[in-house]
Amino acid sequence: MPETKLTIWGRANSVNVQKVLWCLTELGLAYERIDAGMQYGKTREADYLAMNPNARIPTLVEGDFVLWESNSIMRYLCLAHGRGTPLYPEAPKSRTSVDRWLDWTLSAVQPVDRPVFWGIVRTAPTERDMIQVQRDADAAAEVWAIADRLLSTRRFMEGEQFTLADIAIGSYARRWLGVEGISRPAQPNLTRWLAELGKRDGFAQFVAPPMS
Repeated sequence: MPETKLTIWGRANSVNVQKVLWCLTELGLAYERIDAGMQYGKTREADYLAMNPNARIPTLVEGDFVLWESNSIMRYLCLAHGRGTPLYPEAPKSRTSVDRWLDWTLSAVQPVDRPVFWGIVRTAPTERDMIQVQRDADAAAEVWAIADRLLSTRRFMEGEQFTLADIAIGSYARRWLGVEGISRPAQPNLTRWLAELGKRDGFAQFVAPPMS
C-alpha cells in the first residue's frame, strides 16, 4: 500500500476517471476521490490549474507528486504500487504491446466515441440530431470492428491475460454497446469480451452504472 494518500480529482461519470478507479480496484489500492468537472466545477480554479493546466480530469495527487492523463495515471499506479502485476507486464515486448492499445484508445476510439455519447447521453432528447448521431455511430462501428475481429482469436485485448488495455478499451466499449437509440452491427466477440469484463469488481462498481 502507498505510504502517502492517493487522491483522485474527477467526477465518477467521466470515462477517464472510471478507467483510473477501475485500475485502483484491480490493484487493491485505497484512495480518496474529490468531485470535479462539469456540474462540480473546480477545474478552472487557480489551485486546480496549478495541478493540471489543462483544466481536465482526472488528476492524481500523491504527496507532492501530481499526475494527469488517465492512461499515464494507470501506468504510474502499476509501476509505483503494483510492480509485477500482469496488468502492465515487465517484459518490454509485452509492455509496449499493452501501450499501443492505450494509444489506440486515444487515437482511434475516443474520437469516434465522443460524438455518439454526447449526441445522445448528454444531449436533451428534443435537441438530438439523430441523423448525424447515426452517421457518427456508423463511423464508430468501423473502429469497433477492429476490436471485434481481434477478439475472435483471443480472450482479452492482448492475449489470454487481462491488462490495462482491457480497462482502457473496455470502459469505452461499455458506452458503445450500452448507448440506446442507434443502429449498430452485431459484434459478438466484443459483446462476449465486455460481458466477461462485467464480472470484475472495478467494472461493476465504476463502469457499469447508468451513463450520464
